[in-house]
Amino acid sequence: MVKIKICGLSRPEDIEYVNDARPDFCGFIIQVPASRRNVTVEQLRRLRESLSERIRAVGVFVNADPALPEALLKEGVIDIAQLHGQEDEAYIERLRERTGKSVIKAFSVSEREDLERAFSSCADMVLLDHGKGGTGERFDWTVLEQYRNRGNEPEKPFLLAGGIGPDNISEAVRRCSPFGVDLSSAVETDEKKDREKIMAAVAAVRSIAI
Repeated sequence: MVKIKICGLSRPEDIEYVNDARPDFCGFIIQVPASRRNVTVEQLRRLRESLSERIRAVGVFVNADPALPEALLKEGVIDIAQLHGQEDEAYIERLRERTGKSVIKAFSVSEREDLERAFSSCADMVLLDHGKGGTGERFDWTVLEQYRNRGNEPEKPFLLAGGIGPDNISEAVRRCSPFGVDLSSAVETDEKKDREKIMAAVAAVRSIAI
């Protein structure tokens, strides 16, 4: 079954919405002031207290001191770390070895070489996106289709992100065959998470026949 992740939770209401919708993962953007979805560690702890145990919490970081995701993983505040900066292989390996937890690495995709770089990463899973996260834009999915048509298969699970919403989730899964889809701006109204859009997105994923 295709998994779904709702990213960029920042308010108590957002936690209520995902608890009702029950996606597989939810994401918190931690100590990234440039993001309007940013949360502090203190806010994260409070939000996590109300999160259903059925949903895995993903901490999203951008070039953070590795001590931060390491501590939050070890404490169980987050279950998975997702890296969106210039974190190298040594950073990823250190985090995995010191915590025993999974790491997702995000990659911007515009050409075949980007996919090759992503799938050769030592991360447990990769996220394929268009430029900066949360833009609501998708990369050219034909790049991935052509990669596969040439006999290549992704060497690890991947999440598909960018420009995916309830109206095109089925197309995204059909064309790209991801492990899961990652949604943020597509489930917002006026830059805030929207309960009905979250419910619709999760329902759309659950209805997909594989």
